[in-house]
Amino acid sequence: MKVGRVCGIDLHINGWFLFQLSLFFVAGILEKGLILFAVVLVHEIAHTITAVRLGIQVIEIELLPFGGVARLGTELALNTQKEIAVAMAGPLSNLALIGLALGFRSYGLWNEELGRFFLQCNILLAGFNLLPALPLDGGRVLRAYLAGWVGLKQATYLCSAMGQAWAVLVTSLAVSGLLLGISGLDILILGLFIFYAATREKKSAPYLFIRQLTQKKKELAEIGLMPAEMMVLLEKVPLKEVIKPFVPGKFYFIMVLDDEMKYSRLLTETQVVDALLTHGLDYPVGQIKK
Repeated sequence: MKVGRVCGIDLHINGWFLFQLSLFFVAGILEKGLILFAVVLVHEIAHTITAVRLGIQVIEIELLPFGGVARLGTELALNTQKEIAVAMAGPLSNLALIGLALGFRSYGLWNEELGRFFLQCNILLAGFNLLPALPLDGGRVLRAYLAGWVGLKQATYLCSAMGQAWAVLVTSLAVSGLLLGISGLDILILGLFIFYAATREKKSAPYLFIRQLTQKKKELAEIGLMPAEMMVLLEKVPLKEVIKPFVPGKFYFIMVLDDEMKYSRLLTETQVVDALLTHGLDYPVGQIKK
């Protein structure tokens, strides 16, 4: 549900977040729900401001039960340094709020119950989002790091699988807590939502990989230089196998050998990607024209 605009960007509140606020209202602690709303909003605004300063498109902000999502352009995942900066901005904003609250406390500007809840919200939101699993901030940092070693597609698969694993753990603990009467529905909703979001991230991996391949050509044209790697393979190898080792920040040259292991041709990554987009994944690399 759209509720307004922040920094010129549409602000939406997820239905599950509204449900969570309603639970606070029914329990007679709406002020705590509003504190949670404010903490999550600041966290997402920090992501948004950082992204805008780095030239990343920000589509909208959506507040969710476990935090929120600043929906950014897909080009962010293609730039590992920018993704790390944007991901870390959220938890760092929570640390800043913790420091601000402790400062107010030192000057006696403090409500013991609400102040303690404010600190708890920031600590939990920052700590939870730093878990190394997509779609959490820690998962985005880990993916950016792994992408340089195993490629963006495989890194996304690994980090989203970790997100699903964490979701199963949280959901299992939530069900146990409900049966024992020591936790509410909010933890269960959190686990289910993380599993949904992690699954969505996993499905986006092939699309991100194709974007990575096409984006690198543009980056090389703009920067004018890029580290290079050499690959050697036989003519019969399909393009889907050729592109697997491709990682961000490196340009590849492919030396093709015939069946007798003799030199056939030298291809660039750009030629391979163009052939992939034209002929598909199963097209033999040896069929690419010199």
